[in-house]
Amino acid sequence: MVIATLRQKLFELFRADRAPSGYRPGVTLAHVRGNLGPANAELERLAVEVVERTESQLLMHLVMTEFVLRVPAATGGTAHLEVHHGGAIRRNGLRVRRSSGNQVLGRELQARLQADAALFQALMPLDFKRLRIDLQSQQWCVRLEHMGASEVVNRMPAFRRYIALSPVQRDHLLASLAGLQRLLSSL
Repeated sequence: MVIATLRQKLFELFRADRAPSGYRPGVTLAHVRGNLGPANAELERLAVEVVERTESQLLMHLVMTEFVLRVPAATGGTAHLEVHHGGAIRRNGLRVRRSSGNQVLGRELQARLQADAALFQALMPLDFKRLRIDLQSQQWCVRLEHMGASEVVNRMPAFRRYIALSPVQRDHLLASLAGLQRLLSSL
């Protein structure tokens, strides 16, 4: 009985759907919109949605920003793909990893990323943590999480730090999203 109660208390303490202590919804997004400046209009033109995502850790939490782009697909089926930089120390290319779905789409995306020089040149210097591309219901959904445009909140010692999106990274981000929209609309 004591173990079950303890387990329940721990579950309530660490459950994923609870907002972390000290989380201020919308504050990080306001910082990001300030970093983007005039590029906000470009994101609206591309129909990019900017959303916050929290990740709790023991005595801290992170507030990450995801840039979500939806593109109508020319093909059907499903695919869950992740794009990563290649190379252990230095970036030497882009790799597409298929989590599930159509294998052919993963290979096709890899080939097209290598062939599209403008998109390749935008993605290589872009400091992204995650780049997921999903196909479902004849729609592509791109979720790009940048390493900047995020906030670190620590409870002990108490501090809060926003990691800005630099102007150079902003330009690479916009070029990458525009290139992905162009590439996926024909895939």
